[in-house]
Amino acid sequence: MSVSPSPLPHSAIVTRLRAAGCVFAEDEAELLISTARTPAGLAAMVDRRVDGLPLEHVLGWAEFRGLRIAVDPGVFVPRRRTEFLVGRAAALARPGAVVVDLCCGSGALGAALVTTLGRADLHATDIDPAAVLCARRNVAAVGGEVYEGDLYDPLPAALRGRVDVLLANVPYVPTEEIALLPPEARVHEARVALDGGTDGLDVLRRVTAAASVWLAPGGHLLFETSRRQAAAAVETVTRDGLVSQVATSDELDATVVVATRPVLVDAPAGRSESRA
Repeated sequence: MSVSPSPLPHSAIVTRLRAAGCVFAEDEAELLISTARTPAGLAAMVDRRVDGLPLEHVLGWAEFRGLRIAVDPGVFVPRRRTEFLVGRAAALARPGAVVVDLCCGSGALGAALVTTLGRADLHATDIDPAAVLCARRNVAAVGGEVYEGDLYDPLPAALRGRVDVLLANVPYVPTEEIALLPPEARVHEARVALDGGTDGLDVLRRVTAAASVWLAPGGHLLFETSRRQAAAAVETVTRDGLVSQVATSDELDATVVVATRPVLVDAPAGRSESRA
């Protein structure tokens, strides 16, 4: 429900947002006006945005692959570039696939993938209690489950060796670069969702080390990384027995590694060999 009449003229809201450094002030003003339920609520939303709160936290939602994903204060905001990762996953998965979303944040990736596939057996985890509460709202809408805990720890044991698609949008910002992030991320998103350790790959190493235990033969692990980290990420994947491909999108400035658990096939003389 949009506010009518607005207690602040549209032009006045745009002026305040622009003065606060909002590059897309006119678009943001439209979103705030259309989302606010009361004139007082609109004024409060404008104030929060001017104070530097991420637009998605002010609105209470983010658009992701055509979905309106609930995003609570402090929860990692799904980035548009990550839509590329979901698109790659959708090209590999079939309806009814077993999908796991690690470090799920708001649950946007899993929810978007299930929506694209039409149906899937979705399980998501996050270590941040606030993210889990938020994700449950988004994931429940597509029939999935969300568990609180560290990476694979809270997943049902019955999923071992059965996961077709493993989404892992792990934190990959090197610790020393956290201070260089925009205030919207650095101040208003949980550090656990951003900090990837000394080289940005600490969490990823833990994910790849156990991926083969959870993936079905031929199952895929997909994760986002930066272009400069991609080579090191591929080395990590290869060391842990997965076969990798790197996909990039110049339009979205996205780099995604697709790592596949090889399928063991029978070979002559009782030997076995693998193929991706």
